[in-house]
Amino acid sequence: MPLDGEYEPSPEKWVRDQVELFESSGGTDGTTMRGMPVVIVTSRGSKSGKLRKNPVMKVEHEGSYAVVASKGGAPEHPTWYYNMRDDPHVELQDGPLLRDMVAHIAHGAEREAWWERAVAAYPDYADYAKKTDREIPVFVVDPADPPQS
Repeated sequence: MPLDGEYEPSPEKWVRDQVELFESSGGTDGTTMRGMPVVIVTSRGSKSGKLRKNPVMKVEHEGSYAVVASKGGAPEHPTWYYNMRDDPHVELQDGPLLRDMVAHIAHGAEREAWWERAVAAYPDYADYAKKTDREIPVFVVDPADPPQS
């Protein structure tokens, strides 16, 4: 079921601009940052209850995605981490395709496999991990309604 509610744009100008470009084009513009593909993740604010949208690097495997809470290697998690942790129902837009998804934090072997995929897709993640003492969380985002066989 799609998320509904009031959208509150990010206080960060670059995030607002990226989301606006992406969405205003129907997912045909604004699909890259630093020359790498991105997707837009919509989550519900854990404190405000408002919808929040964030561009994240595209890491896709067999219809599921990794959403890496790197914050560029900062010592703290990005604010959207808490939104996804507290309410795992998200929407993910990959180009023109918008899907209802469910997120969970990966641990152990699952995290390692997704971390390798993430670093392969966006090598800067390896540098970000060296800059921080925290283990960078990796969410696995799966379709809410998997295809029927």
